[in-house]
Amino acid sequence: MDKPLISVIVPIYMIDRYIGICIESILNQTYRNLEIILVDDGGKDSCPAICDLYKSKDDRIKVIHKQNGGLVSARKAGLQESNGSYISYVDGDDWIGPGFIEGLYTAASSSGSDVVCAGFTRDLFSKSASFLNSMPCGIYEGEKLRGLWKNMISYGSYYRPGINTYVWNKLFKREILLEVQSCVDNRISLGEDGAVTYPALLKCKTVVVTDNVEYHYRQREDSMLKQSAQYSADAQKLKYLHDYLSRWADSTEKDLEIGRQVNDYVLSISLIRSGGRIPHSEYSSFDPVYFGKKVVVYSAGTFGQQLMNRLKESDHCDIVAWIDDDYWEYRRCCMNVDPVDSITGLQFDYVIVATVDSILAEKIVSRLFGYGISREKILTITVETEKEDLLSRFLDVDSIRWEEERNNRGVLSHA
Repeated sequence: MDKPLISVIVPIYMIDRYIGICIESILNQTYRNLEIILVDDGGKDSCPAICDLYKSKDDRIKVIHKQNGGLVSARKAGLQESNGSYISYVDGDDWIGPGFIEGLYTAASSSGSDVVCAGFTRDLFSKSASFLNSMPCGIYEGEKLRGLWKNMISYGSYYRPGINTYVWNKLFKREILLEVQSCVDNRISLGEDGAVTYPALLKCKTVVVTDNVEYHYRQREDSMLKQSAQYSADAQKLKYLHDYLSRWADSTEKDLEIGRQVNDYVLSISLIRSGGRIPHSEYSSFDPVYFGKKVVVYSAGTFGQQLMNRLKESDHCDIVAWIDDDYWEYRRCCMNVDPVDSITGLQFDYVIVATVDSILAEKIVSRLFGYGISREKILTITVETEKEDLLSRFLDVDSIRWEEERNNRGVLSHA
């Protein structure tokens, strides 16, 4: 029996350094019955020409040239042009192993599933690490599927998703995805994957979670280095996300607690993007005992970078050092990050662990114990019981913007 057509949609914008590797990896899939849709989202580099060149080389390739509208609109455009029974997304700066699509299709066809959820491999320059979903591998249907729905966005301790948010390491039946993707607000540019993945999963009768990690997510230098812009811009983006997902949650069964899960999800992004602080307020997601003390910040990811920015702005403490296992990769981005074991030669009062994942935080705490650091000197995030109230403060765009503008006027008046 002939295998069904699978459409692979690739949104592309200003990534001409990487797009060739991405396209070649799709062309070299062991699953051959593919429709490859390259969506040029109005880039001003060589990507449009590269797309057209590849179209001339392989008749499985379609190219869409459109005005820049962002990732959501690019994915919509590709989906509207697709003809496959199944849809897979690949971001244009990533790449996939040769058996990736075949593995997803085998999992889908053998179980009759509507969505297949895989893991992924993160490629950080010369280092690679593989990640799986928190929900165990297996087939989910009936009551077991309801258990997945209750944990898919927020799983166990704060905060870890049961199924990772990404659309690019999944295989969707087209009819499931089309209904969901078409409704997403084009203004959403933070958490846009979650706005698709979770509503799609809730429409399924059968879901498969696999240990396939052949999707390679490329962590680029420009994506490692986060902007230190004021939080109000991110707060507005997160408000779009929260408003959209909250309307969806209101239409779901109450016992699935989708609304609570959505709040956990958006609050986690808010904490990460803000560095755990509501701008120009005394609120901190860490115990304020570190005020006036010497601190070490552990982690140089998005949360760590934004936390460093906020600590420098507030002048609440003396930053002794910034540490991370991937310190030399961050140094390549001109960030002053040191190896974790350097902590043994430092004098400090507290270590601030910049992660919202309590399971990961406890692993870091155990590691710090190995360096002789007591639990009393290690600070991990503490989230208020009234998460909904806290989230509303992080999404109060007008108030945050007003405080930022007032602070800027104060800075200018002193200059």
